Formats: sequence, structure tokens, C-alpha cells
Amino acid sequence: MTDKATATTRMDTDTTRPALDRTFSVAPMMDWTTRDYRAFARTLTRHALLYTEMVTTGAILHGSPRARFLGFDGVEHPLALQLGGSDAGELAECAAIAEAWGYDEVNLNVGCPSDRVQNNLIGACLMANPERVAAAVLAMREAIAIPVTVKCRIGIDDQDEDADLARFIATVADAGCDTFIVHARKAWLRGLSPKENRDIPPLNYPRVHRLKASYPELQIGINGGIKTLDACREQLEHVDSVMVGREAYQNPWLLAGVDAAFYGEPGPAASRHAAARAFRPYIARRLEEGAKLNHITRHLLGLFQGQPGGRRFRRHLSENGHLDGACLRVFDDALSLVPERETAAV
Repeated sequence: MTDKATATTRMDTDTTRPALDRTFSVAPMMDWTTRDYRAFARTLTRHALLYTEMVTTGAILHGSPRARFLGFDGVEHPLALQLGGSDAGELAECAAIAEAWGYDEVNLNVGCPSDRVQNNLIGACLMANPERVAAAVLAMREAIAIPVTVKCRIGIDDQDEDADLARFIATVADAGCDTFIVHARKAWLRGLSPKENRDIPPLNYPRVHRLKASYPELQIGINGGIKTLDACREQLEHVDSVMVGREAYQNPWLLAGVDAAFYGEPGPAASRHAAARAFRPYIARRLEEGAKLNHITRHLLGLFQGQPGGRRFRRHLSENGHLDGACLRVFDDALSLVPERETAAV
């Protein structure tokens, strides 16, 4: 059975899929939100919606093995695949493949400002062509039953943050997209690097708040510069969901408070050490599959941020995790350098 046929079968029979709760999600981040990071995140939160790194349509359609781009562990659900592309037919085909692989959502990247993706009509440059985005969304929605969402900016370059953003949202919503995650900064495609685009354009949260007020029927999420759960609560007074990026990676213990704060349940980890121990079987399994220890444990370097022994933990993993034959003993030794004092997620 082909990928597309499999997707069609799922679409016809899967009538019990629960609606996704996007109240809190972790942003897609290149080189960071890998399958190993996402599996680690699940030791801290059961409910946050996780996103893959952006995967281009070309990688899925022509890359081999496909598992390199789409593989994930079942523990990662709920999980969304972020697609990069602009050709409606290719995006629809990739969306069907994603559904067949078991993803819970397909998200279209309309926010990445890098030169490389611009040259392939991927990312933020698509904000200048809402009709093309609408055609892509329509094609994907016709191909799959799982949700199709869009992650975008409030504008690019000299676009008007009010009129042009409103036109973009209205055009794409008319194609059937009812969920937008909006990075509350412009992207300057001329003059700023991708790194500079994450910090230099000013945040404009009120613009996203007004967007929600103007389109109450749509699900509007906000992203950009949000670093605490209190800040998330403040945003949720104005929008439907919050997406946190770098802070969730660099300070992953933030995620330990998400389930209690937003989903009414205690998180899975009573302490940082408990989260690390819960991740140990996954590390062992990945090592057996041939993964390198440092490729897995690099995602844990911020776990003990600000804690006694945290620097020793990071240093030991950084200095030893990349060595030939590095095994679980390296991880265990690093963990032993941190005094175990915590008793609850905070």
C-alpha cells in the first residue's frame, strides 16, 4: 500500500481522533527540535504540542531513507510536522505522507527568513503571496483529515502590519485554514540575517491580540520572546494559544510546569533528576540503534540551568559525550555531579 493510500484509509476510518489542544506548544526550531529533543520533552510534559524541525517537501519526496526526515517515537504525541514548501501539489502529497506516518497536524512554514529557503519560495517570503499559500492550504486540506495550520509573521519588509496581515489571514482562512500561529515580529528579508530576525525587529504583541479580536472564529496563537509561564498566562487572556521557542530548549525545566499550569494535571517529572532518569531507557535504545551519545544528550545541557552542579553536568557531557564509544556511563557520571535536592516541579 502506498503512503497516499494509507493516508486515505486512515482518513476514512479514523473518526475517534481527539481534537488537539494547542494551549501550549514548543516551536519548531532547526537543529533543536529533533526527535531526541522531543522524546526528552515528554519526560517533562505530556500535553504540550510538539513540532518537528521544518522539513522541506523536497526532502520528503526525494530524500532517503524517509525515516531520516519523518521518523519519531510514539511517546512524542501530540506531534505536528512542519512542512516547508510552496508547490500545492507537492505539499498535498507530503501532507498525505505525514498523515500516513501518524502525525497529528501538518503546519506550513510561512515565517522562516533565511536566504536559502527564500530562494526556494519557502518560509516568510510567502507572506507576499497569500493566494499561493491559500492554494497550498486548500490542496493539503483536501488530501488529509488531520488539521492543516499555518505559522507566519506579522509581516515582511515594508508590508503594512495591519492591512497586509489582515489580507493574508483573510485569504488563507477563506481556503479553510482556521488556525494560525503568529510570530509577533516582522521578518526583514533584506538586510537582516535569520539570527537577527529573531531579535532585532520589535515584538508587537498587541497586533496579534487585535488579530484575534478581528477574527474571533479563528484559532490564533502567539509566538516570539515568551520566556515564562506567567507570560504565557498573560498572553492567553488575549489569544487562544502560546508557542514558546528558545526558552523551552535552553531552559527545558520550564516544561515541567506546563501540564499543571494549563492542563490541570501534574507533570510527569517530580524533579530534574527524575526527568533525566526517565530519559535513560530512551538513550539506551537510541545508542543500540547506532546514534551518538552527544547527539542525544546535547538536548539536556540546559536541564540543570542555575542549579548547583549544573555547569559540571554540562561540561562532562560536552567533553565526553562525543568520544568514540561514549555510552550511558558518561551520562550517569554527569548526572552524579549534580546534587539531588528537588522534590517538585516549579
